[in-house]
Amino acid sequence: MTAAATLARLRDLVEGSLTAYLAPGVCRTPSPLREAMAYSLTAGGKRVRPVLLLAAGSAVGGSERELLPFACAVEYVHTYSLIHDDLPAMDDDDFRRGKPTCHKVYGEATATLAGDGLLTEAFRVMAESPLASARPARAVRAIADLARAAGAEGMVGGQQLDLNASPGVSALPEVEEIQLRKTAALIASCARMGGILGGGDATLVEALGNFGTRLGILFQVTDDILDETGTFEEMGKGTSKDRARGKWTYPVAFGMEAAVARAGELGREALEALARFGPEGEPLREMVRMVQARRS
Repeated sequence: MTAAATLARLRDLVEGSLTAYLAPGVCRTPSPLREAMAYSLTAGGKRVRPVLLLAAGSAVGGSERELLPFACAVEYVHTYSLIHDDLPAMDDDDFRRGKPTCHKVYGEATATLAGDGLLTEAFRVMAESPLASARPARAVRAIADLARAAGAEGMVGGQQLDLNASPGVSALPEVEEIQLRKTAALIASCARMGGILGGGDATLVEALGNFGTRLGILFQVTDDILDETGTFEEMGKGTSKDRARGKWTYPVAFGMEAAVARAGELGREALEALARFGPEGEPLREMVRMVQARRS
């Protein structure tokens, strides 16, 4: 099986399991909260984060089935962040993945609760997983890593830095600090979580974290490039909004040529971080190529 086929299989595995942990018999959630959570969770997407966790876990010899609850949980966390990011108080976006955003369909209050619900359910799913019972030390390490990456030190803190940023003022350290926290922290955590849960040693977990950081910044720089060059039909959301808002992105701050060059550099660094891995790391290398080639 090719690396691309492996990633497609892992994505299908995630897609088939995402809503199982929110089923009525498992999670008693009132309407319309249940529908709002499911609406955003099943609205499509690349599933980069859960697939990365599974691929990283497999690269160190872990079981995909054992890691699957954690993979679904990180997608819950990611989806919560998108719901809140789209709110009028944040980015005020009307469309996500070609569909009206959660708050446009269910209202701001229920959308806020849907994000809250997905975030907290993520930690329940991980804590109640078979792997958490069988290998609690691994599970606790992985859960703590995710909490740090998603919280005030990582993604939430990055959103605050983004809100703090003065329009039109930019410097490389500030731009990459926002990218590191808002996007790369969670992606790097997914790579480390896979390594931890799969039983990788400290050296391999560190290598996976370095890889995830580079992949995460690459993903964000590519997203910023596509915001400048893509269309609504390709992106599933409005484009050129970052420039209109004066937000700190690579193309806005440094120009398109520099952004493309930086993306190439990040791709090379991500691949170099996988030097310790042989054929078992090929799906991870394919993820770099897929991010570099994406058009949406």
